[in-house]
Amino acid sequence: MVNENRQSSIAIWLSFISNVALTAIKLAVGMVFGSPVLVADGVHNAGDVVATGAALSSMRVSKMPPDDDHPYGHGKAEVVGAGIVAIILALAAIYMAFHSVAILFEPPHKATVIALFAAVFSLILKQILYLYTMSIGKRLKSNGLIATAYDHLADVYASIAAVVGIGLAMVGDHYHIGILSYGDPVAGIIVAILVFKLAFHMGKSSVDVLMEKNIDSDKIDELVELIHQIPEVKRLDRIRGRDHGHYIIVDVRVGVPAELSVQEGHDISRKIKQTIMEQHSDVEEVLVHLNPWYEGDRSEFKESNE
Repeated sequence: MVNENRQSSIAIWLSFISNVALTAIKLAVGMVFGSPVLVADGVHNAGDVVATGAALSSMRVSKMPPDDDHPYGHGKAEVVGAGIVAIILALAAIYMAFHSVAILFEPPHKATVIALFAAVFSLILKQILYLYTMSIGKRLKSNGLIATAYDHLADVYASIAAVVGIGLAMVGDHYHIGILSYGDPVAGIIVAILVFKLAFHMGKSSVDVLMEKNIDSDKIDELVELIHQIPEVKRLDRIRGRDHGHYIIVDVRVGVPAELSVQEGHDISRKIKQTIMEQHSDVEEVLVHLNPWYEGDRSEFKESNE
């Protein structure tokens, strides 16, 4: 656990430091050399600094142990952080689209090699950070890191637009093709749409978790199969699962022979819990409710509020 926390901390701090550095570089180069797309991308990166800070704070809160006020832990803090990142990405996409459309109605700006180099550097760095952060996020099942990785991916899209736009503008300047000078804002509009779609996907996922949407049906089917392997379970009355950020809580109601003692019922509950948690490392808690089963009762799965 200590090693996992260290890996996630390194990943998020690398993201934070890189976003601060890229914000300064893009804004400075964009303003000095008159590159609108780099200025827009720099403002986008400034939003990333806030987003990464939110992810960093939420990840720290999510690792806190359960307490009297939060008996199920603080895992959803990462989901809240991911939702904040989604909102910031959506606002950045709207800004990028507005800025790009406005440039279409202005005289074309002259592109420079330094601006192109800054965009290429950002593209390479962000692609590396995306792959690195997503790999750790998926392995540790960290919503905060995955959200940060998607934030890097949005920056990759923006940097591609900057490279293409600045490159087309340089070609237009060299060969005196005026229309190519507007490749920069057109590419910015396309990227803004892609970033907004990404933000919508992230936001929807966060809302699903906060609204305690049931886990995937495939996952439910796997859990049902495991429970049916326990011979003492005669009927599965209900099974539900909810995502709590980087772990899952499962709620199970089963029918067991009514003549069993309390101790025997306790042992069956513990066996169900151990069986599920041994096969699914992302399940941190299994809540088991026992219902009495009598000979002749139906044994198939059914919904019950007993």
